[in-house]
Amino acid sequence: MSLGLVIAVVLIALAFTYINGFHDTANSIATVVATKVLSPGQAVLLAAVTNLIGALWGTAVAKTIASGLIDTQVVDAGPQFLICALLAATAWNLITWWWGLPSSSSHALVGALVGAAVAASGDNFNSVIWAQGSIHWWEGKGVIPKVIVPMVVSPLAGFIIGFILMGALYALFAWLANRKGWMQRLGRTPFVNAFFGKAQIASASAMGLAHGMNDAQKSMGIIALALAGGTAAGQLDNLPSWLGFLRIAGSAEGGFNVPAWVAVLCALTMAAGTAGGGWRIIKTLGHKMVKLHPINGFAAEGSSAAVILTASAFGIPVSTTHNVSASIMGVGAAKRFNAIRWSVVERMVWAWILTLPITALLAYGFVRLAQGLG
Repeated sequence: MSLGLVIAVVLIALAFTYINGFHDTANSIATVVATKVLSPGQAVLLAAVTNLIGALWGTAVAKTIASGLIDTQVVDAGPQFLICALLAATAWNLITWWWGLPSSSSHALVGALVGAAVAASGDNFNSVIWAQGSIHWWEGKGVIPKVIVPMVVSPLAGFIIGFILMGALYALFAWLANRKGWMQRLGRTPFVNAFFGKAQIASASAMGLAHGMNDAQKSMGIIALALAGGTAAGQLDNLPSWLGFLRIAGSAEGGFNVPAWVAVLCALTMAAGTAGGGWRIIKTLGHKMVKLHPINGFAAEGSSAAVILTASAFGIPVSTTHNVSASIMGVGAAKRFNAIRWSVVERMVWAWILTLPITALLAYGFVRLAQGLG
């Protein structure tokens, strides 16, 4: 593994992080823009700052990506498969951004890693899974328990929590509306909008923090995986002393720590990408799917942030997009079931379903093309 290829992995991973930032900006600010609590510029600034803080808050998800999905032997064979995986995930992110579909950058990256690892390990797919073991399917940090299961469970949890929280808020203010005196005034719509307009700033901040904790750390894991592979293969032994920080002790199997400079670099890149905005997806999430008021935005952001922060604490790389979208659906369903524009939801669900297989196939094809070109 040459120094040039390692640097290429780092640069492409940072490009993916930047695109993830503007692709997923909508996740944390769509509702606060749609409810007119903050202007688009104010919302983007808030998201950028909270994404930066979240990205620097722990490395549990980064360690899962770096040491829980792909065996170190595949990385030691060369960083080309990492480059192909990043290119495939980035291509899918750009395609769905152009279409205005809130797809998952997390699942795009994981699907691409799986497809690239399969291609890098040979043509026998079954031997890759069971004999060679280039992909951990069932172990505690494997693809199924840490990706596939949360892919289904976390959006479902977001929907249920959003539905329950919104229903509880409706019940509370219906009860207040029936009281006399100040309680009756408290339950009126102007107060509700004013109160939850302020509360939504806090919930949007929590959402930005959650996005940074989960999404930015995925690129940290990729960069650490490439550096650890190069160190284990001895290809970084002859670096000049001023480049010694590129060497990471340990392996994907044995585990290693993500360097502080990797975390800071990815966090700053994610914040810069977030500042670029993602207005196509904001339009889909904040306006097309369901009409939102401040109380709805607060419930949706609070629900999704709770799910993502919990997953991040356990190192589970969940989809910010799926959780926010599902929480918005739950909040809309609590209002009334037909408040949700199900035709928009259908397009989103198809994007969710197709992300893993398409990115896996893209990455597989890129690796095969690279192998064919020598």
